[in-house]
Amino acid sequence: MHESQMREALNAHWQASAAGDLNAEHDIYDDGAVCEYPQSGERIVGRSNLQALRGHHPGKPAGFDVRRIQGNGNLWITEYTITYQGQASYVVSIMEFANDKVVHETQYFSDPFEAPSWRSQWVEPRA
Repeated sequence: MHESQMREALNAHWQASAAGDLNAEHDIYDDGAVCEYPQSGERIVGRSNLQALRGHHPGKPAGFDVRRIQGNGNLWITEYTITYQGQASYVVSIMEFANDKVVHETQYFSDPFEAPSWRSQWVEPRA
């Protein structure tokens, strides 16, 4: 798959995820895909398990904003913000592809925090 086609597939995936379209969201995954959440220690094996898990999430996302997609070849990274129950989390998704499907994904979630004032002379606010 060419880079433009890969970006198109990723954009379709994230748009479907934001819209809550579970079938379109999971078209990108191989049947045997593995998704890991390192912070919770969970590993989801299989596209059907991943789709079922996301379909039963009690707090559906209220906001979803892709900030950047970067990649090359079979490794692609997406940075995005997702909002659950009024709380935004920053997410990094690392996707590994084989035969044009995601075979492994790792997602890292981080809550926002207040910037300490002591470093204000060296930084500027990010939009």
